[in-house]
Amino acid sequence: MNERNLNTQKSTMKLAKMGMLTAISIVLVALIRIPFPLLPFLEYDPADISIMIGTFAFGPLAGLTITTVAAVIQGMLFSTTGPYGIAMHIIATGTFVIVAGLIYRGNKTKKGALIALLVGTLAMAAVMVPANYIITPLYFQMPREAVVPMLPAIALFNILKAGINSAVTFILYKRISEFLHK
Repeated sequence: MNERNLNTQKSTMKLAKMGMLTAISIVLVALIRIPFPLLPFLEYDPADISIMIGTFAFGPLAGLTITTVAAVIQGMLFSTTGPYGIAMHIIATGTFVIVAGLIYRGNKTKKGALIALLVGTLAMAAVMVPANYIITPLYFQMPREAVVPMLPAIALFNILKAGINSAVTFILYKRISEFLHK
């Protein structure tokens, strides 16, 4: 097999694995959605676990691609928030995978993964506060001032969601990475 064919085969396998991780993300959100008691319009779902696994395996750009495809499909199938929900998903998970993926890419160790997931979690929470301040009033057709009291709960929700998904990713990634790198 020449080098061009080998590269094409590798690219096809990578794309197929990314598609599989996207499908797992969609199935996870279809099966598990738990409303956040402080703000029931926010729901925990484990969909970011497979996205983060894809990010660690294939890099931050692949993670962002998986995020975008999954967000659009999940938004069309399971969400009542339409384009607002899709945008918020891409902003939240996109921040998570870019930050964590870039850190992990530079230090592919357990400690590197732990740091990447922790910083990615904090980045997601930090970005979602202003994102909710801007986008939530548009969706709910309310004044921005009405969102301000919600911002601490929004930050807490994002820390909990990304934290839980990070912990599961940390536990599963090395077990799954062998298959993804074959």
